[in-house]
Amino acid sequence: MARIKIFDTTLRDGEQSPGASLDPKEKLQIARQLSNLNVDIIEAGFPITSEGDFKSVSNIAKEIRGVSIAALARAVEKDIECAAKALKHAKSPRIHVFLATSKIHRKFKLAKAKDEIIKIAVKGVKHARKYVDDVEFSPEDATRTEPDFLAEVVESVIDAGAKTVNIPDTVGYAVPEQYASLIKSLKENVKNISEAVISVHCHDDLGLAVANSLTAIKVGATQVECTINGIGERAGNASLEEIVMALKTRKDFFGHTTRIKTHELLATSKIVSGLTGLWVQRNKAIVGENAFAHESGVHQDGILKERTTYEIMRPEEVGLPKTKIVLGKLSGRHAFKKRIMELGYELSDEELEHTFNQFKILADKKKDIYDQDIEALIQDEKSEVPHIYELDSLSISCGPNTIPTAGVRLRVGKDKIVDDATIGDGPIDALFKTIDLITGTKGTLLDYNIRAITSGKDAMGEVIVEVDVEGKSYRGRAVSTDIIEASAKAYLNAINKIKRSKK
Repeated sequence: MARIKIFDTTLRDGEQSPGASLDPKEKLQIARQLSNLNVDIIEAGFPITSEGDFKSVSNIAKEIRGVSIAALARAVEKDIECAAKALKHAKSPRIHVFLATSKIHRKFKLAKAKDEIIKIAVKGVKHARKYVDDVEFSPEDATRTEPDFLAEVVESVIDAGAKTVNIPDTVGYAVPEQYASLIKSLKENVKNISEAVISVHCHDDLGLAVANSLTAIKVGATQVECTINGIGERAGNASLEEIVMALKTRKDFFGHTTRIKTHELLATSKIVSGLTGLWVQRNKAIVGENAFAHESGVHQDGILKERTTYEIMRPEEVGLPKTKIVLGKLSGRHAFKKRIMELGYELSDEELEHTFNQFKILADKKKDIYDQDIEALIQDEKSEVPHIYELDSLSISCGPNTIPTAGVRLRVGKDKIVDDATIGDGPIDALFKTIDLITGTKGTLLDYNIRAITSGKDAMGEVIVEVDVEGKSYRGRAVSTDIIEASAKAYLNAINKIKRSKK
């Protein structure tokens, strides 16, 4: 069977999801797992956009092997040179050059004529070829570009040295039949198309990203650009796990395969979800909590008699184990470390020891420890934010006919203890105002989200806050069995990011 290349853009397009900003350490952690998953190409970032993105691409390029590392660049010399610099240590570097080609973009965004667009695209590809052999070109908004002009652009960039030509449905406008017709037309009308890989990059604005991608494969595309959990701009990108499992489960229809180690899919999904704060809906295909769950009596009876009555995939194929090790307060380090490895995480000895101690404290508070509890502890440990302020203690007074009051004591650095108290409109408002007093922060709370990570009265609670300071937003996250404590820690997490940013 022909093999489809999987181009993962979780760290670039996926990170563009509102609220999904990742720091360099978190990006590297996800890149390691994408390497374990065995994707063909990791698009590590857009280096010119920020120092942090440049650092992320550079770190990934230095460490990750066995996978091509791509960096995005506009068809602008400074972008391309920045991308090349970030990819300096990559074993298999790729520069991904893009330029809008549709009439609406030419008129309103670029103010360029068709001949100018072709000149800029060709110049960009040729400039990128000075630094790397592997150059990919994307005509942005390809599906709303005039087909004849799109073919002319594609032919020109291939002549200029592009080895991959991506046909992006940038705004999720295409429908499967139309998209397949476009790919087929390019194969038939671009004379040098055989010299390049045809790639597809679909957005999910109409819920058709996966369908469009699979239809394109059926008519000749051999690379798919996608993200873990389908995250990305607006409604997201085509979901990697759905495309891969569709090709594997229906190989009789598609006749293609991938090199993806599908048993790593669930672990990868959880790591991306945990670090981005973008939760996976319960009924999400392949990796959702209910994807292999059966509640109906009719379904349960069928499954018990023959699994294939209601399951077209085995849970083990995507990394869902048949049995789970139940962890509790009597568990030792060996069992704890084994479960962490099964979940797809790598911890240093120091990180493991600290996380294990936090696990023991948690196990004394709640009866059942779930995988989600362990992942929450790991993600807290993996945080790159320095603890300028740490919560020492707090007290809350609230109720009918009382004024909500919060008292907070913080550790500042190693030795200093500072405390204060104030009132608010409610317990959380009073809590955050008190922290503001102590830390001298003047910000506006933009968002406050709370959810139970697991089930039961003693469930771990996760709090995510977003704070605006001087026009810039910062996200903080924390978990605890005490939701007030989690709120305080999440807010402090954001404040620590603010203080680090100012320094």
